Amino acid sequence: MKPVLVLDTGPLGLLFQRRRLKVADDCREWLRGHLVSGVRVIVPEIADYELRRELLRLGHVGAIAALDAFNQAEPDRYLPLTTSSMRRAAELWADVRRRVVPTADRYALDGDVILAGQVLAAGFQPPDFVVATTNPVHLARLVPAQDWAAI
Repeated sequence: MKPVLVLDTGPLGLLFQRRRLKVADDCREWLRGHLVSGVRVIVPEIADYELRRELLRLGHVGAIAALDAFNQAEPDRYLPLTTSSMRRAAELWADVRRRVVPTADRYALDGDVILAGQVLAAGFQPPDFVVATTNPVHLARLVPAQDWAAI
């Protein structure tokens, strides 16, 4: 079974950058290859939120429409936040604090634990998934995560 590919905000954002920006073009080609090979791609709502707020700030209406279309391209691509995912995120946040390996400032919302909570609460189990990110250090404390280009 091929693992599920969960997109963090970094690679998700690269998909909607302008053409002819090498890293963005590389990321789009990387994702295209995974999709062609049948890999299931998941967009957690927290990653959508983090990207969408920046696109709104910048007024990138076309990129927002493209993000919406991407999220809707497969019926189970978009993973919404739920009460159980937020409660799982709170458990993860408390656990990393007790182990003194936090993923963000103690006053930050901490999107990494929310993303991990979403994926775990949805029933995905390691090693059936990997989070594609631009900074695996924090996420890898919680769930399987790798730099997108290394997957």
